Amino acid sequence: MNDSELIFLGTGTSEGIPRVSCLTKSDKMCAVCSDSILPNSPNRRRNTSVLITKKINSQYINIIIDVGKFFYESAINIFPKNNIKTIDSILITHTHADAVGGLDDLRDWTNNLQKEINIYLRQKDFESISKSHNYLVKRNKLTGGGVAKLNFSIINKKPFILHGISFIPLPVMHGKHLEIFGYKFGNISYVSDTSYISKETENLIIGSEILIIDALRPKKTHGTHFTLEEAVEFAKKINAKKTFLTNATHDIDHNRINYQLKKENIDIKYAYDGQKIKIKF
Repeated sequence: MNDSELIFLGTGTSEGIPRVSCLTKSDKMCAVCSDSILPNSPNRRRNTSVLITKKINSQYINIIIDVGKFFYESAINIFPKNNIKTIDSILITHTHADAVGGLDDLRDWTNNLQKEINIYLRQKDFESISKSHNYLVKRNKLTGGGVAKLNFSIINKKPFILHGISFIPLPVMHGKHLEIFGYKFGNISYVSDTSYISKETENLIIGSEILIIDALRPKKTHGTHFTLEEAVEFAKKINAKKTFLTNATHDIDHNRINYQLKKENIDIKYAYDGQKIKIKF
């Protein structure tokens, strides 16, 4: 393992790929979902999430951004083969199920591998989790059985240091009414869910060598995500050395779309689950 890497734990939408409905249809075959169940298919996509791993004094620090509904499956698929044994911290972008639905699964780590896990999130996200996962926040709500032992720390728009790594929050809009966070760290800007990026946040992203950006599907707008075309336009504006697209639906056939993206005048492609890239800090 390189001293510092980013691993894509998931590159798909909330539903994940394949969709069960596509696999059970008898009247029309979905080519992407059918392909996604084949071994090592890049079209198999779990909830969008990344793992940042950095070597410090012969030890590896592991930081995750978001733990969605498919986190447990992502961990089974990716952690053993990459010798990931602990989770040192987790950053939350927002509290939709595809970003926090896996919080309960963290019990395996805090029951068997480490005493606790630190979670970093905004005040409004903490309040949301206090309602949706009250037993993880207020342990007097336990009804029995071991649950994850989590320490919640509140962050805001100010940069912060985590395990010697500087993180700059990137406020973006996820739909018209919900502001969420992306994060800039090292030479990477990571924005998993967005439909609009302000000029102020754009200025924070400019200068990144690597851009990871939401690109739901071609043409058809969703209202809360960039389309492929919008993501390409934004990537050209940022002019990073490399751009990786994420949060894809089953409208994206990985190999076919990436082949088409070669026509763009920038280095841009969809990422896949388990893909690793080097990070500079």
